Amino acid sequence: MIPALFQILFGNQRNLLKETAEVFRKNAEEEGQRAHDFQLATLAQLSAEFQRADSHLFDRLIDGVNRLPRPLLALGTFGLLISAMFDPVWFAARMQGLALVPDPLWWLLGVIVTFYFGARHQMKGQAHQTQIAQALAHLPQVIETLSVTDQPRTAQHEEEQPDPTVSDLSLDQNPALMRWHQSNAQA
Repeated sequence: MIPALFQILFGNQRNLLKETAEVFRKNAEEEGQRAHDFQLATLAQLSAEFQRADSHLFDRLIDGVNRLPRPLLALGTFGLLISAMFDPVWFAARMQGLALVPDPLWWLLGVIVTFYFGARHQMKGQAHQTQIAQALAHLPQVIETLSVTDQPRTAQHEEEQPDPTVSDLSLDQNPALMRWHQSNAQA
């Protein structure tokens, strides 16, 4: 009786327990593969975003400089705190020098930095919007191409395969039943 039970559960290269468990819990190995594929697609998209064929050396240099202010401000603030602890007199002299800079000069510096980096940010945003608009302009052509390529296959498939009915099927035409009968005959 036990061999018959094992034949039912694991016969014909099947694992009924595994197949039943996968109905209630997803397959961890397949989930890992899907996560891996998703990560690869994400990295491919990220690398495609940073590939710029029309980018010049100046643009790449300024893009690199645009990434520097935040880390430099953070590290500079730590440096100021450390220098204030080690040599308060030196630090006080530097801060007095900064206090002597007139306010209009600070405003001018702020305007120059804001307009330059703000204009570059605006330019990058507009270039991105242009790329999106170009992609959307091709969307009707893509949809038309997909619908055209789908139509012949669907029409051909409908002509070759009429809808079967229960009366059209017999036991002799069912390969699964034929294999089952053969395996029972051998056992």
